[in-house]
Amino acid sequence: MGGKSPVTASDEQRVALTALAGSRDRGEADRARAVLLTRSGWTSPRIAEAFGVREDTVRLWRSDFVRGGVTALRASVAPGPPPVKSETALRVVTPLLEAPVADRPNWTIARLRAEIEACEGISISRSQLSKALRKKSSAGGGPGTR
Repeated sequence: MGGKSPVTASDEQRVALTALAGSRDRGEADRARAVLLTRSGWTSPRIAEAFGVREDTVRLWRSDFVRGGVTALRASVAPGPPPVKSETALRVVTPLLEAPVADRPNWTIARLRAEIEACEGISISRSQLSKALRKKSSAGGGPGTR
């Protein structure tokens, strides 16, 4: 199959694609850029090579755009159970880390893990706790969380 791609975009969609192409989420940005490059005449093999993906992936991105517009290119939360351990850990840890610095002990990951286990009876790995804390702080976790 060859030829010109049937992907079309309104002026409003082109503006939205350009904005999404600047997203901090690399997947969103790549999908939007691929559609914009398609509109500029780039072929699937050329886009696939530029982004380090398969040609089928580029075609899937185009198909998603044709079916659902710019919204279909946005990142979505993967289905699955809620992060119970992380949520529980943050429920215990947040008040500890929000206390005034002068009045609180020096919390390390190991001490926080022990406190979580003592309070809630769950064991959380160092890496999972670190990831939950980073995610919280990047989502505007407030002062003293970075």
